[in-house]
Amino acid sequence: MLIRYGYELSFNCPQPTLMLCLLDAHPERSQEIRYEVAPSFHPPVASIIYTDSFGNYVRKFIAPPGDIMMTADAVIEDSGLPDPLVLDAQEVPLEDVPNDYLIFLLGSRYCETDKLNNIAWDLFGSTPRGWQRVQAICDFVCDHLTFGYEYARATRTAFEAFEERRGVCRDFAHLAVTFCRCMNIPARYANGFLGDIGVPPDPAPMDYNAWFEVFLDGRWFTFDARHNIPRIGRITVARGRDATDIPLATSFGPHQLTRFKVWTEEVTEEDLQQILRRSA
Repeated sequence: MLIRYGYELSFNCPQPTLMLCLLDAHPERSQEIRYEVAPSFHPPVASIIYTDSFGNYVRKFIAPPGDIMMTADAVIEDSGLPDPLVLDAQEVPLEDVPNDYLIFLLGSRYCETDKLNNIAWDLFGSTPRGWQRVQAICDFVCDHLTFGYEYARATRTAFEAFEERRGVCRDFAHLAVTFCRCMNIPARYANGFLGDIGVPPDPAPMDYNAWFEVFLDGRWFTFDARHNIPRIGRITVARGRDATDIPLATSFGPHQLTRFKVWTEEVTEEDLQQILRRSA
């Protein structure tokens, strides 16, 4: 399967401002990219890319005063398979969790394990361990929270989402991550491109999503508490403890996001060849 994805973003800054953006596909997918137009800027600015401590690509540039637009477009090859289901996957004994992953058992900025620990054990302490416990957490979060773009709030934590019972995809992911960590299951927050491939089109699509991953049976598995079904065509951009580590954009000074358009759609080999001819 071939998936075309990209974005158009516009920012307004009152002064020259250092910015960091996480929008490039994760390095693990680099060998699967069949076509790519590196991010371009209008007005033109220089940018560099580096790898952060979580292994994500970060694009760094100085935004000039006024408006700046950032665009990118790419085609990636995907297996076309939905997120794997391994119902018998088991939890890894804590003493066997790799040292580098222990951080994903701890509380973080948006994932307050201290406030949700007792609640988690009351809710999930009697559920079967392993995959079934994580699925029980997803089922609860999906039912407990009401999704709505109008509910977006950049400062909402997992505990606040639990109390308010509403949010956007990042809130679903934060709450599920926190419950998993409370149950001693390593969990990390992830985001990236996810279009309506293999599912009915969403009347209010947003092809940039947040989900999470858990460490079972010695490997990471994808879970999605918002959609709560295996999905096709995830293009992971970044992973971290929570949204603090992997924001779409970080500015070291005031800025306003004035435009955010994202696309993710299946294309054919013929479509790709046409794209390549036009770009030649």
